[in-house]
Amino acid sequence: MSITEEKVTKITLAEQTTAFESGNEAAAMAAAQINYHVMGYFPITPSTEIAQILDQKKAQGLHDIKLIAADGEHGSAGICYGAALSGARVVNATSANGFMYMIEQLPVQSGTRFPMVLNLVTRAISGPLDIRGDHSDLYYALNTGWLILTASTPQAAYDMNIMALKWSEHPEVRLPVIVAYDGFFTSHQKRRLSYFKDAKAVRAFVGETPPTGFDTVADPSQPITVGAHMNGDDLLNNHYQLHLAHERAGEVYQQIAAEYKALSGREYNVLDLYRMEDAEVALFLLNSAAETAKTIVDKLRAQGVKAGIIRPNVIRPFPAEEIRNALRGVKALLVGERADSYGGKGGNMTHEIRSALKLDPANPTIVLSRVFGLGGKDFYPDEAEAFFDLAIEAMNQGKAAMPFDYFGQVPGDPIHELRPLLTPQHGDAFNSGLIQVTPDEATGKLKVKLPPLRSLTAKPKRLAPGHGACPGCSAISSLELFYKGIEGDVVTLFQTGCSYVVTAGYPYTSHKQTFIHNLFQNGAATVAGVVEAFWERKRRGEIDVSDNVTFIMVTGDGGMDIGMGPAIGSALRNHKMIILEYDNEGYMNTGSQLSYSTPLGHQTSTSGVGKTQKGKAFHHKDTPQIMAATNIPYVFTGAEAFPQDLITKAAKAQWYAQHEGLVYGKVLSTCPLNWRSEDQLGTKILKTAVDSCFFPLYEIEHGVTNITYNPEAKNNRISPQEWLKLMGKTKHMLKEEELLEAFEEEVNRRWDRLKLKHESPLL
Repeated sequence: MSITEEKVTKITLAEQTTAFESGNEAAAMAAAQINYHVMGYFPITPSTEIAQILDQKKAQGLHDIKLIAADGEHGSAGICYGAALSGARVVNATSANGFMYMIEQLPVQSGTRFPMVLNLVTRAISGPLDIRGDHSDLYYALNTGWLILTASTPQAAYDMNIMALKWSEHPEVRLPVIVAYDGFFTSHQKRRLSYFKDAKAVRAFVGETPPTGFDTVADPSQPITVGAHMNGDDLLNNHYQLHLAHERAGEVYQQIAAEYKALSGREYNVLDLYRMEDAEVALFLLNSAAETAKTIVDKLRAQGVKAGIIRPNVIRPFPAEEIRNALRGVKALLVGERADSYGGKGGNMTHEIRSALKLDPANPTIVLSRVFGLGGKDFYPDEAEAFFDLAIEAMNQGKAAMPFDYFGQVPGDPIHELRPLLTPQHGDAFNSGLIQVTPDEATGKLKVKLPPLRSLTAKPKRLAPGHGACPGCSAISSLELFYKGIEGDVVTLFQTGCSYVVTAGYPYTSHKQTFIHNLFQNGAATVAGVVEAFWERKRRGEIDVSDNVTFIMVTGDGGMDIGMGPAIGSALRNHKMIILEYDNEGYMNTGSQLSYSTPLGHQTSTSGVGKTQKGKAFHHKDTPQIMAATNIPYVFTGAEAFPQDLITKAAKAQWYAQHEGLVYGKVLSTCPLNWRSEDQLGTKILKTAVDSCFFPLYEIEHGVTNITYNPEAKNNRISPQEWLKLMGKTKHMLKEEELLEAFEEEVNRRWDRLKLKHESPLL
């Protein structure tokens, strides 16, 4: 349905200004101007910037959005759904595996018809991990029931974020909307764009408040039930209504796009058709790739070739009729896709275009499909020209010699076969024979006898030199120190995070022994599976290896937030493994966003300091105490500044992991880049954290707490202020008396409770 001319003319062009912004900045600007009620978020590259920018604007008092840091993308989707149930306006942003983690929630939201806007900053789905842009995440969205807009430029990201909310809330639609744009290509590349000078123009367009007359949970006097289970007949009717809403959404979009054109002067038809009026060969491309290909269309037109480009602005609902109309005179179309539908002989767009053409028997368009640009591989004009050459060849031959293929793949060459640069070391190479661990029958605890630390320097390092950690990062050095207490072979899994990224990037690895990577949320479960399968295969005689193998999961960068559930599950099952957390107090691998391990008041990129907020608003999670509550045999804390203490605990951890069950250890780790501290002060900062009792050193052995270093007993106790003043991220706290008092009070409370536990084995 098209809007009447009379209605359009009542909307006057609003005053605008120009800026040089990225897609993420544009999306955040639109969200701030709309002034959503709630954003539940979790950081993941390359969408993280949206929450960061909104936090900065919040600190400046530029919007009132309630920004809620979730424990993971699944949690962020739940927060957003819950807010939508209350009738709030809700926005979110994610990418790749974060989108996959929340995807279970998405059909719930569309199936119960609650509006929302989600920015999907497209990125390759792992594995293997790749943080750059393709459309493999976007294609998973196609069957969620959400409407989908595709933005090819930062300008489109801004405009579509505004149109999306109005579309989502339309009384004849009532569906959540995804605005998808290319990770790094659009999200981070700055382009000139126009935005409304006064946010009132945006709010007038979308409506100052959400539409009324729809059921929410916000009114106790009007109770409703949401999400009750349905049997088949009812579910069929429910999904039929969802189908009808998508059918209607296509017409409503055209109405909203016309209204927005009258307000902004910018037009977003369902299809962006570039020189398609008489085209005989054409490319169908999503998002930024289409912008690259337009120069080749101009070049071919100058040579007499009737070439054109089709780029959709809407892919849900799929614009089948518009595509049929656009292709009526086209003899050959190449569909370029940044994702594959594995085994389907073409990506999703290819199949949907072919299905659309099947309903037009008079259309003989030859459709070719090429998968390209995966993992953020650049798409250049000469590659667009190669696509056109394939289409022209098919047009001239009257058929596609190869209807489906990958474009840009490189065949392997045996001469480049990967070979280790170092001779693999295992077994006795990592057995120093100098560490003795024996159970004490009288106390039920372990006794550890360590040699002089100097003698352990002869023990080979587990990580080869050449990793890419930042100067002053203590995550890697703390891990190596911990490894000094581990004898024999190890199998190590790193969750996604800094330590993984800097030590294993194909085709290189710094790991001398077996290494696994899995995502933030599932590392503990993965190692649990490895452990149980290893010992079962050994029991069955299928493998013949030493018993002296230790299984370690290394987590950090907030991994014990999103990964807490599987970690607790593994602890309750008591698998024979070690979970070692390097705590750098934030999501450092994605740009220093707050995590639940970030202390009160500390500044991160999503807990900014400004007029309306003073860093993180709540205290950090006491993970060792949480893990101790699962009754695992051994829990400890450690710091590189106290090497003998850490190595002793590593030796105990290995014994318990090999003989009794799961061990959890937390090691404080400096991050000079994001703590804004001097590289060379790492040891001092860690020692000060311990001496101030912010990070006490202790162990919990079979439920009994033992403080292994007491700064008070050694007359080394200092004020937490001495620790805070060493880092740029906390210096503002020294000027905030109320905040500083709350921080110190919590440090003292936890320390006093720990001393009581140390004094009483029953606590």
